[in-house]
Amino acid sequence: MTDLADKIPSHYEKHAIEWDADRRRSGWNDKRWHDRFIEVLPNHAKVLDLGCGGGTPVAQNLAAHGLHVTGVDSSPKMISLCCSRLPEHEWIVADMRRLSLGRKFDGVLAWDSFFHLKPDDQRGMFAVFAAHGTNVATLMFNTGPAFGEGIGSYRGDPLYHASLDAGEYEHLLALCGFNLLDHVVEDPRAGGRTVWLARRTA
Repeated sequence: MTDLADKIPSHYEKHAIEWDADRRRSGWNDKRWHDRFIEVLPNHAKVLDLGCGGGTPVAQNLAAHGLHVTGVDSSPKMISLCCSRLPEHEWIVADMRRLSLGRKFDGVLAWDSFFHLKPDDQRGMFAVFAAHGTNVATLMFNTGPAFGEGIGSYRGDPLYHASLDAGEYEHLLALCGFNLLDHVVEDPRAGGRTVWLARRTA
C-alpha cells in the first residue's frame, strides 16, 4: 500500500483532465460544507487550498465570494487548469507535505486530498496547517470514518486512501490550537464524506 500512496501525484497528473471533467459533471453534493467554511471566514479572507485540483468547483466558489485563493497541487496539469480559470489568484505546483510558504492564511482547506496521504504524513500535516494559519484561522478537511488504509479505483488504476481515528484527529487539532466547530461522520448529504471544521482561537 505504501507504494500506491507514493504514486498519488503521478496518478492525478495522468488523469488530470478526466478527473476534472468528472468532478464538474458529478454534481456538487459537498457544497454545503464549503458554504459553511466561507460563512465563518472574514470578508476578503486569504485561503490556502491544499490539493486544489483544477479549481472547479471549490476555488471558483471561494473566488466568487470575494476571497483570495492560493492553491497548491502536485499536478502541473491541474495547476494549469487553475491558472486558465482563475488567473488573478495564485497557483503553486508543490507537495503539500513539504509546504513552507512563510505566510499566514485566514482559512486552510484540504478537501478530497488529505485522505490520500499515509497515516504518518497526515500526522505531519498538522504542522503545515499550524504554520500557515493565522491565530484565528479556520481549517476544514475530510477523512475516512476510522483508522485504516484502503485501495479504491479510478479509471482502472488503484487509488490509495488512509485515515487516522477520530480521537487522534481531535488530539492533533488541539495541539495546534484548533477548536472543533463541526464534525460529521459519513455525512449522507455530502457523498458520505467525514468532515472536520475547526477554528483557532487567539
